[in-house]
Amino acid sequence: MTSTLAQLRDMTVVVADTGEVAAVKQYAPEDCTTNPSLVLKAISDPATEALLAREIEAGKVAGLSASAVCDTLTVAVGSELAAIVPGRVSTEVDACLSFDVDASVTRARAIIADYAARGVGKDRILIKLAATWEGIRAAEILQSEGIDCNLTLLFSMAQAVACANADVFLISPFVGRITDWYKKAEGRNSYAPDEDPGVKSVQGIYDYYKSNDINTVVMGASFRSTDQIKALAGCDRLTIAPSLLEELENDTSGLPRVLSPDNATGVSKIDMDEVTFRWMMNADAMAIEKLAEGIRNFDADHQKLIALVTDRMNG
Repeated sequence: MTSTLAQLRDMTVVVADTGEVAAVKQYAPEDCTTNPSLVLKAISDPATEALLAREIEAGKVAGLSASAVCDTLTVAVGSELAAIVPGRVSTEVDACLSFDVDASVTRARAIIADYAARGVGKDRILIKLAATWEGIRAAEILQSEGIDCNLTLLFSMAQAVACANADVFLISPFVGRITDWYKKAEGRNSYAPDEDPGVKSVQGIYDYYKSNDINTVVMGASFRSTDQIKALAGCDRLTIAPSLLEELENDTSGLPRVLSPDNATGVSKIDMDEVTFRWMMNADAMAIEKLAEGIRNFDADHQKLIALVTDRMNG
């Protein structure tokens, strides 16, 4: 019997939500995506020790700060992954730059240059930016330069519309984090897939994009269960953690297609400018709270990464 994972791959591009080389080799995804939390986990893996030691030593020789070594280390991890997957590797701009257009663009260009120096072309990389108004504006500039972007921490239609208007290559709407917020707010322990707020959010964005012939790729992210994944079967891409990939690999139940461009409802386009964007975000407590929380958490893990590298450099 064909596994559910194999069935999913017939209708959706499967991306590995991990920076761990062993997991990527095991599940052979098309792409892989990283963030500071995943990079921190990856370099804590004994299998990555040689890479970590190499980058730290090179940083010492070059007289780099711990923060600068973290930047090169992130690209080093991404380069390892690029040698394994046939598609793209997402690499994140520092969360602390989420409200600075110019600094985000500068950092993104530096990431692309570092990859190029390691023999990895920009066509293999997606620059990840938080879907703030400023992050979307930075992405618009980068896209005009031929640098494709992945807008992350996306929780609302306002963010999705603004990203589409900026011709962003790909968005990562977060399913599980939306569901987490509503569970707490509504005092629920669970939702059926067809009433799950996180699932419904991505379904709505997908419908809006397909109804309006928007080319931006929709990649559902942040899953809590395989039921959420199955409820989005047919989405352009889904980025899935290794533990859930394993569950899908071991599952042999049938997987019907849920999302398809052919089923778009024809929903009208939404006019979006900065004022409208900020008002819609402000009016959506879940979206504004989860966006801020996500930026804080990614920055916290980035600081942990700097501390780890600092200790190693001093030791």
